[in-house]
Amino acid sequence: MDEWIIYKEFSFEAAHQLFHHEGKCRRLHGHSWVGRVYLKAQHLITEGSQQGMLMDYGEIKKYIQPLLDEYLDHYYLNESTGLTNPTSEEIAKWIFEKLEAAGLPHLYAVEIQETCTSGCRYTKSHD
Repeated sequence: MDEWIIYKEFSFEAAHQLFHHEGKCRRLHGHSWVGRVYLKAQHLITEGSQQGMLMDYGEIKKYIQPLLDEYLDHYYLNESTGLTNPTSEEIAKWIFEKLEAAGLPHLYAVEIQETCTSGCRYTKSHD
């Protein structure tokens, strides 16, 4: 069976502090975060202006933008997300859950990079 996975990339500047960490990340610091939202489906749209698409990238952005504006871009993530230890792993899951609650169709995974060499991809288990 055919399958498509598409992604929409986004970025934001934000600070966090990992209070439980034994290294330098225990101190307040910031990153230029890069994220990707992945959608997966076995069928494409068959008619209309989005024919041949899984979903228009502009539509995906409409789900991501409120999170950037209200919680992520230029925020202190410990406060804005409510996460006590906002690691890349926790932030990826937090974004996934927010997008899922907003009803983003075909949501498959969220990836977060806190540096150009370190990141995390979260996919919800469907046991």
